[in-house]
Amino acid sequence: MKLKALKAAFPQTIPVLLGYLFMGIAFGILLVAQGFAPWWATLIAITIFCGSMQFVAIDLLVSAFNPLHAAVMTLLVNARHIFYGLSTIELFRRMPKQRPYLIFSQTDETFSLHCSAKVPEGVDEGWYHFFLGLLDHIYWISGCTIGALAGMLIKFDTTGIDFVMTALFVVIFVEQWEGMKEHLPALTGVLATLVCLVIFGSENFLIPAMFLIMVVLTLLRPRLEKKGGEDA
Repeated sequence: MKLKALKAAFPQTIPVLLGYLFMGIAFGILLVAQGFAPWWATLIAITIFCGSMQFVAIDLLVSAFNPLHAAVMTLLVNARHIFYGLSTIELFRRMPKQRPYLIFSQTDETFSLHCSAKVPEGVDEGWYHFFLGLLDHIYWISGCTIGALAGMLIKFDTTGIDFVMTALFVVIFVEQWEGMKEHLPALTGVLATLVCLVIFGSENFLIPAMFLIMVVLTLLRPRLEKKGGEDA
């Protein structure tokens, strides 16, 4: 039963495999460049498993210890997972055995796979979704580990490598803009970021911008859900 679910889930995760390997490698190289041992990259990938937060964590680890700042930054960077969780409550409720790991392994890409999944006939739904998350997690761990080992064995000029996250978010933004009829969430993110950039400056705009986006989207949620229902 599990092997059948694994075989069915693997082809759906191949696009994530390619992206996670390259992103993970970039993270591993950057982490080792800051003086951390390679095993730290593997440990962080296993326990945090959040690409954007892991890149942010590099700066948090090398800067002065400020637990409040770290906690707020982590909450706001991952605030979108609140909406992911709300969207998958009914789906995960049907899978009590796999539910704890399904919740932990929820990422942007895995969430998309869960939402678009069409479980083949004869395949257990719970194990199918479980392996979607597990395979993506393995890809990410592998990429981070490979990057860390490469960074230890080969000296890289890491200038510009951290731009990989900026490039990723630009690609995601363009894809969502082209794929969605409702552009209000995207425009909200852009406008809120610009406003906070002007008010707080380039060094301090990130947390206020993410907080503002979260608040505005929460207030707009009823309208967006109603609009989505009408379009469907």
